Amino acid sequence: MSLILNIDTATENAHVSFAENGQVIQVRFNDTQKDHAAFLQTAIGELTQTTGIALQDLDAVAVTAGPGSYTGLRVGFASAKGLCYALQKPLISIGTLDVLTASALRVYKGIGEPMLFCPMIDARRMEVFTAIYQKDLALVLEPTPMILDAAAFEKELSQHKILFFGNGADKWEQVCTHPNAHFQAVSIAPEAMSGRVNTLFSENNFTELAYSEPLYLKEFQIVTQKPHNNT
Repeated sequence: MSLILNIDTATENAHVSFAENGQVIQVRFNDTQKDHAAFLQTAIGELTQTTGIALQDLDAVAVTAGPGSYTGLRVGFASAKGLCYALQKPLISIGTLDVLTASALRVYKGIGEPMLFCPMIDARRMEVFTAIYQKDLALVLEPTPMILDAAAFEKELSQHKILFFGNGADKWEQVCTHPNAHFQAVSIAPEAMSGRVNTLFSENNFTELAYSEPLYLKEFQIVTQKPHNNT
């Protein structure tokens, strides 16, 4: 038996849910990225009130660990770790690309042939956070930041059909003309996250609270404007 609070604030669409044995009991969504911090605590409070589930009754707290939005990851991780410390519950962290691929597998019916799955999270300009998975979620390409150009995935596409999805896939679709490339709109599904998290819980695959941190994949960059030289 598992009763878990799932937190996802890694991308522009956030959600929190209570799930029992991998099945979503109730969920709250937010699609305004800059409001994730304010949304999160309010949504958790609403879940406790409407379900009658007290936070102390939870068996664990789970959070998407990245990659994704720097601010979103910090918001989700800080809240999840704070709850785990206060409640003395274990923390489960799960990769955002993993959950996104699990979501794609729930909705994609296939084209009758073997296919690889490539989630893409927008990292601004022509860069994405990406990986490649097999249907069983085994990794073919480890999570990595990638600058897209016409030659990206050339080797993989020459050997496999690949489904590309996620909020970074649109810009890749604009430059990719390979016949083995397929595209589908997919976002993280609470049901996919709760199912994957339940598996990790059953395996006692918990994250060390003291040393855990988000998977950023690249350093945070601050763009500053050069001062005008009036001399």
